[in-house]
Amino acid sequence: MSRQELHHAGVILYGPPASGKDTVTAALAALSPTYQQFERLKIGDGKSRGYRFCSIRQLLQLEKAGDVVYTNTRYGNTYIVDRPGLTNAFASGVPVVHMGQVAGVQAVATGFRANWLTVLLWCSRETTDERSQGRGDRDTEARLQAWDATRQDLDAHPKSTWDLTISTEEHTPDAAALLIAQLLAERAVTAQA
Repeated sequence: MSRQELHHAGVILYGPPASGKDTVTAALAALSPTYQQFERLKIGDGKSRGYRFCSIRQLLQLEKAGDVVYTNTRYGNTYIVDRPGLTNAFASGVPVVHMGQVAGVQAVATGFRANWLTVLLWCSRETTDERSQGRGDRDTEARLQAWDATRQDLDAHPKSTWDLTISTEEHTPDAAALLIAQLLAERAVTAQA
């Protein structure tokens, strides 16, 4: 699939902790370098890979300019999807945005005009526990609480629709990435027809 075919196409991955957002994104990037994880802004500490750090002052400036698409707090940190960041991400490829809240998926899908593909990645609570411990997370208990919050979030939004739902217990990251890429390619062909 050419970069032209994917113009202004983006992917939103939603799912509980350890459902495979990072590994599926890496598998997408292996399929085509046009896929790039969108680095959300982050105020706080902890994991730095996949984020751009900013200050509260910078967040206030973005809010004043109307450039905050979505913000949330989790694990004691604040995460922001910003309009300038998305604009830059689309200029260089197909952004893959990781979200942990249905409200965030909706905010990005409606708040930034693009051809968004929404994907629900899912795994059981037990799998989240195993994967989190297996990769050496120090905050597995917090991740299990986030899994519970994700389940409650889905239950609270029963009318939410997804372009694709993938069990990462049943599909490898490569298989999941291929499903996503194929659906985007089908959309590109339909749009050209």
